[in-house]
Amino acid sequence: MKLSAAVSLLCLASASAFAPQCLVSRSTKLYSDPNQNPFGSFYNSGGAPPAAPAAPAAPAAPADANQNVFGTKSLDFGGNENDPNFKTIRLRDRLNEADTERRKEAEEAERRERAAEIAREERLRKIAYMNEMPDHTPAGTVDEFMFKEGVQDQLDKLDQELVGLIPVKKRVKEIAALLVLDKMRRKLGFETAVPSLHMCFTGAPGTGKTTVAVRMGQILAKMGYSRQGHVVLATRDDLVGQYVGHTAPKTKEMIKKAMGGVLLVDEAYYLYNAANDRDYGQESIEILLNVMETQQDDLVVALAGYKDRMDKFFSYIPGMMSRIGNHIDFPNYSADELVQIAGVMAHQLEYDIDADAFPVFKRYIEARMELPYFSNARTVRNAMDRARMNSAIRTFEKYAIRGENGGLCSVHDLKAITAHDFQILLDDIENADADKRIFA
Repeated sequence: MKLSAAVSLLCLASASAFAPQCLVSRSTKLYSDPNQNPFGSFYNSGGAPPAAPAAPAAPAAPADANQNVFGTKSLDFGGNENDPNFKTIRLRDRLNEADTERRKEAEEAERRERAAEIAREERLRKIAYMNEMPDHTPAGTVDEFMFKEGVQDQLDKLDQELVGLIPVKKRVKEIAALLVLDKMRRKLGFETAVPSLHMCFTGAPGTGKTTVAVRMGQILAKMGYSRQGHVVLATRDDLVGQYVGHTAPKTKEMIKKAMGGVLLVDEAYYLYNAANDRDYGQESIEILLNVMETQQDDLVVALAGYKDRMDKFFSYIPGMMSRIGNHIDFPNYSADELVQIAGVMAHQLEYDIDADAFPVFKRYIEARMELPYFSNARTVRNAMDRARMNSAIRTFEKYAIRGENGGLCSVHDLKAITAHDFQILLDDIENADADKRIFA
């Protein structure tokens, strides 16, 4: 018992002798700065034990409310819920939107299916009606439709207003016949389709292209193929703009005006300029091509111009050629036909041409046809205007200046166009200088 106590005291003494030195050496090696020694300066200096350490200071509050104490940003949402740029879309809203879209798709599919079912039922009824209808069922006469719809009246006006142009009138009557028979078939229930009514009028100036276009518009309106039947005349200046972005609005505006009728593009070949790749006319042509394809039920496009130039234009724009189903060529008038046109114009203006004046006018027309810039009926119209002016001058000098018959003139004097009035025009051509004859 005593031996054990002695051994215990010896061990305790040895530990107290060596322990401070070992601790000091390790502390000195690992913590050269006394302030860094977690055991304080007691073991460095060998003095008394240090006082109790002060309580650790509380950590400073992070500057950002979302900043956590570990130095990383919080995962909490930091945006403004009222800001539309950061507003969250809740799952409930997304589910509601998805349900709405599915409901719309289901309703649209049901509508299409119902429309197809109605179409099938209608077709079956039509087939049954056609099978049960006897072949000898009366459909009415062509004359009844021609007069009832007013088509014959328009054709009669075309005959009265246009002298000659037999091929043109024949072609117009063929188109009218197609429309009449198509309407008769529709009345009985046959399948019908709107024919291609886009047209191309080729010929020299003054051959009646605009007049025929007006008559065709009225015929289409009478037959129900056109809502209004009016004709809108357009040129390049009406369709093509001067700068980028200007062409499309101008072209669409003219198309809007012509909807329900006929759009007549005079001298259409000017829309395409092969020498200039940046020409804006190509944009106008593309719009016209699209409208001719998609709006053919409500708009008829008619192109007019010289035949050779129109052929060249179609070679550049083959899509335009394929969309036009009616090509009508207007031949030049003969001298006799132009004399007849002069008589029609005089009758419309309530003038009387003397019998001996017609041969003089024919000689004038024959001489004028040999000069440049001859324009068929337009030249006749200009000649008639000058003849009316010559008649007025002659009547004024006779009764106002010379005072014949006390200044009283008769109805015949106010309506008469004499050979002398036309002779003045012929003399201007025969006696004028070569470079001035075209202005006579």
